Amino acid sequence: MDRDLLRQALGCHGPALLSLLRTEQRDNPDFRGLLPPGGPSPESLRGGPHPPAARKERRIDNIEIQHFIAKKADLLFALSWKPNASADLESNEENEDYYAVMPPLEQFMEVPSEDRRELFFRDIERGDVVIGRISSIREFGFFMVLICLGSGVIREISQLEITALCPLRDVPSHSSHGDPLSYYQTGDIIQAAIKDIDRYHEKLTVSLHSSALPPNLANTKLGVISSEELPLHYRRSVEVASTSETYEKVLHHSLGFANPSVVEFLLGKLGLSESSPPSLMRGLQSKNFNEEDFAFALRKKQSASWALKCVKIGVDYFKVGRHVEAMNEYNKALEIDAQNVEALVARGALYATKESLNKAIDDFEVALENCPTHRNARKYLCQTLVERGGQLEEEDKLLNAESYYKKALTLDETFKEAEDALLKLHKHMQVILYFLLTLFIKIQALIKTVGSGKLFTGYCVLFL
Repeated sequence: MDRDLLRQALGCHGPALLSLLRTEQRDNPDFRGLLPPGGPSPESLRGGPHPPAARKERRIDNIEIQHFIAKKADLLFALSWKPNASADLESNEENEDYYAVMPPLEQFMEVPSEDRRELFFRDIERGDVVIGRISSIREFGFFMVLICLGSGVIREISQLEITALCPLRDVPSHSSHGDPLSYYQTGDIIQAAIKDIDRYHEKLTVSLHSSALPPNLANTKLGVISSEELPLHYRRSVEVASTSETYEKVLHHSLGFANPSVVEFLLGKLGLSESSPPSLMRGLQSKNFNEEDFAFALRKKQSASWALKCVKIGVDYFKVGRHVEAMNEYNKALEIDAQNVEALVARGALYATKESLNKAIDDFEVALENCPTHRNARKYLCQTLVERGGQLEEEDKLLNAESYYKKALTLDETFKEAEDALLKLHKHMQVILYFLLTLFIKIQALIKTVGSGKLFTGYCVLFL
């Protein structure tokens, strides 16, 4: 059981969640040692995880979320979900574009500034990293106007004019003598940690001491930073602000989005296994599933079903002679499911009707490869092969025609139409061979009796 995660959840939702956990998880031995005894009063949280006093200012409008957490707590707080990515990777992943780092979502939406300001003060926490510019320096510290967030819930705040005070006691000294504030100038970009929050009056106090940071951000640099050190999400938001690009367009142009290893990286960052991913559905906690129950197989079934609907529409068009619309439906079906046998057979039949026999044969052959027992695919392929053989026979390409007839008989030894066509072709070829053989004998005899000197005259007599 992940105690830290449970403590954070209780710190966020307070006694209401604690009461629900006692109800839903009372038979779970893992929770008996974690949840403090007593009723669901605020005092029961003492000695265990407890919410900050400032949390009392929040509206209690998330009862559905609390019920969900309570019911799924044994899965949500399981250690198998705990990220196991290395700390070094965590610290510089934004700069390396391992995955798509996007500007805050509200930048692409028309969210009123009052709502954005309210959401900011609702979600900001002690220890969160904020970045801003020094607006004024006083003897008791300096004020900074926030431009972006460096941790926590990333939001678009650059236009909200949110001010934070960094008291003199929270400014580290850079020498043994002199005023610590002399090191700073108006306009400097400062990275600081949230120390105190007054949500009601919307006042923030920040610190430049690393002790104000939580353990997972202990290596974060506090103090003056350069513009190149600003978070990637903020730099991208500045770039997007001068354009009218949509969220999808920015996402697809992101280098991290095209990273072929992005899925593996994000799975590792979340501590998930691609081979046996965890699920919040208890029925999916089993490790042995049939292959047809996985997403790929289910998606294939859905695509096949959708493609068949298109084929049915195309057949209806074909029956009333609307061949163009029918072809569009067959092509649409094959775009959805490229191996759909019914779509291939139907399109092949339409090609055959339009005398595009080679295209028809290609479709029938692919359909038969995908489903060797499909009767119509085999039947139509045999018929089309014979028809194409007849065309070749008319073009005096007898050997090619013979190969088509034989191919049809290979597919169906009882196909009488191919057998008759092949027999007729062989008789025709025998007649031609007999004529050529007779002609050859006559030429040989003519050479012997007439002589080479009168050979040309003999040729003329023979062919006349």
